[in-house]
Amino acid sequence: MKLKSNRGITVFLVLGFMGVFAIILGTISSYVLTQGKYGRALYAREVALNVAESGVEYYRWFLAHNPAIMDNGAGLISPYTYAVNDPEGGSMGSAQVTATAGLQCGAVQWVDLVSNGKADISPGFPRILSARYMQPSVAEYSYVVNTNVWAGASRNIRGPYHSNGGVRMDATHNSDVTSAVATWNCTSSYGCSPTQSNAPGVVGSGSNPALWTYPVPTVNFAAIAVDLTDLKSKAQTGGGIYYGVASGSVNSRGYHLIFNTAGTVTIYRVTSTNGYPSFSSQYGNTMEYSVITGETLLGTFNISSSCSLMFFEDRVWVEGTVNGKVTVVAATPSDSSTSPDAYLNNNIYYAAYDGTDGLTIVAERNVLLPLVIPNVMEIHGIFIAQSGHYGRDHFYTSQLPSQYDPYVTRSQLTTVGTVVSNGRTGTSWTDGTGFLTRLDYYDQQLAFSPPPFTPIASTDYQFNLWREQ
Repeated sequence: MKLKSNRGITVFLVLGFMGVFAIILGTISSYVLTQGKYGRALYAREVALNVAESGVEYYRWFLAHNPAIMDNGAGLISPYTYAVNDPEGGSMGSAQVTATAGLQCGAVQWVDLVSNGKADISPGFPRILSARYMQPSVAEYSYVVNTNVWAGASRNIRGPYHSNGGVRMDATHNSDVTSAVATWNCTSSYGCSPTQSNAPGVVGSGSNPALWTYPVPTVNFAAIAVDLTDLKSKAQTGGGIYYGVASGSVNSRGYHLIFNTAGTVTIYRVTSTNGYPSFSSQYGNTMEYSVITGETLLGTFNISSSCSLMFFEDRVWVEGTVNGKVTVVAATPSDSSTSPDAYLNNNIYYAAYDGTDGLTIVAERNVLLPLVIPNVMEIHGIFIAQSGHYGRDHFYTSQLPSQYDPYVTRSQLTTVGTVVSNGRTGTSWTDGTGFLTRLDYYDQQLAFSPPPFTPIASTDYQFNLWREQ
């Protein structure tokens, strides 16, 4: 009886161990199978990503060999299926590429690509990439200057700062500062006393000299100098806003633009101005006719989303809140005797700060902050002084009516965006006039999606956006 009992227990134990082993074996097998499937899925996803990248790169080749597409969108094929093979000729998968041209006034600003890549081994694990193909714009910088420049200690700069000449950098900054020259003649006018005849490309007491690089390639100002005749034609025929030369003498006329949150712009014809003596970093002693004393309402107008280009063959004064992406041009391409300026007459804001709104102002000559402006001023936009300079002139209280004396010195200027100046910039003066504090921040969102016809920083096309959806 005892023997039979022991045998029963043994059988029971054996069966128990076999059950436990079976469970463990099943679990391990299931894990191995699951990991195998997971590994194959991971591999399929990596292959799909490579296929999607191949689709984007192929379409870049296609765009480069069909230049008409980047002009007016002619010949754009979408969707396009691109078969991808491995080096030995075997099929890896296919990418379906959808291309959309960003058109303004009938001209392509960029092409957006969406590539859906699938691997042959497992099409159920696609990868989707999106990219924007365009020429990089000046919006990638905080400042671009075509000559020697001095960034003073009262400035705080956030964003890349470049000069094709030498840079005296005394500002607080957190990004690259670059100069196209190895050495330059830094005089007292740039804060070097005594003169440094062979000063490094970037010199000064700025906060982060480790970010200074020189020499670097020049920024091509010939590319920045947009075709004004072409822009005039696009505004006239493409559905933009166009106004010719205003009546009256050149120093008493122009157009006053006030942007409204509703996506409209109110336009006045300026009929008279007062001018006062000033000193310009570009022209020396001069007269600035920037104080509006008479104007006539022309109306409030909708800004077309398909052609948000405004062209004025005269000076412009700009202020208000911009809704949408808008470009304003002040130029007289058919009149070589005049080169209009643009005045930033008051604060310039955006209706939203999520990248949907933006402003570019292109002046054939100067972009100026005039005499009568707010004490604390904030301006958003990309400001292009094509042949002149960006800045605020030095005014003399002794030569101004007394009511204007408080305007000679202003407390703070905040600029969010980009300044492009052919000549030397200046918004503060060593005698304590101008703006006492200046804050400069580049607008990263506009770097990827600038307003239409914003000048380019390079003629080479590239992918400015690249991300997985």
